[in-house]
Amino acid sequence: MKLLVTGGAGYVGSITTRLLVDAGHQVTVLDNLTRGFAAAVDPRAQLVTGSVHDAVILDALLPGCDAVMHLAGYTEVGESQKYPERYFCNNVSRPLVMLEAMVRHGVDALVFSSTAAVYGEPDTIPITEATVKNPINAYGASKLMFEQLLDWFGRLHGLRSIRFRYFNVAGAWPDGSLGEAHDPETHIIPRLLSALAQGRSKFEIYGADYPTPDGTCVRDYIHVLDLALAHQIALERLVQGGECGVFNLGSGRGFSNLEVVRACADVTGRRVHIEMGSPRAGDPAMLVASSDEARLVLGWRPRRAELRCMISDAWEWHSSRPQGYGA
Repeated sequence: MKLLVTGGAGYVGSITTRLLVDAGHQVTVLDNLTRGFAAAVDPRAQLVTGSVHDAVILDALLPGCDAVMHLAGYTEVGESQKYPERYFCNNVSRPLVMLEAMVRHGVDALVFSSTAAVYGEPDTIPITEATVKNPINAYGASKLMFEQLLDWFGRLHGLRSIRFRYFNVAGAWPDGSLGEAHDPETHIIPRLLSALAQGRSKFEIYGADYPTPDGTCVRDYIHVLDLALAHQIALERLVQGGECGVFNLGSGRGFSNLEVVRACADVTGRRVHIEMGSPRAGDPAMLVASSDEARLVLGWRPRRAELRCMISDAWEWHSSRPQGYGA
């Protein structure tokens, strides 16, 4: 298949791109490189530096494409609460230009990376796809808005889409060649592993008085390779005429921030000095997925579901590349 992957120079995008070219697909990556890295893009893929709202670039790339995987976008909860305008612009209005271009060129299949943040503070755990959507941060709200755009483009233009609501993505390519590198880093596992790789042992946990067993946030973690596999399955399904859908992607098990920190210390064999800080604005207390629909409908199964496996693969990346792609 001929595929366009937006945001393919980012964490999830670069690993998914490698998986797709390994499967024999022809992949073009569109990324503006403001938060991604050219070095992360598989050399077998074509990298085009540009934005999803550049109609000229889209008109050059979309003819002949079988499908689009839309992974570009801003993803930081805390930042979205400080600068909501950035999130509604980058996650909604700019990719609307891409949807218009897809209609113009007859590309009718899209896989979209949404987020568990669309659910906000759920009333019940685990969270299913039918759980009420009530985002409590601008990041989740922007992703839900784009999902609603996909609904309208499906009804009015025949655009077919599969949307994945991610829970917490972790891990790296197992040999340490690709991994997570954000600046600044806000996700707990890479934040801690990066600190340990650089010889720093003090670590701050955001919030200690949530209504959870140990007072820290509880999250469901999914290995980035399992996430990438789901995207490959979804693309191939859509191009072959399969049905659209919305699917949660997680492991179905929650770990508190304290449990995650202790597991990181155990895997790395390094001492961690924990400091308790203030909670971040917009952080729900507990997010744990039910991924039954993805298993039943897509035949997807997580293959690297153990938290220690995710941490071990991530440590391979951070310990060998403590400065990320800038090393």
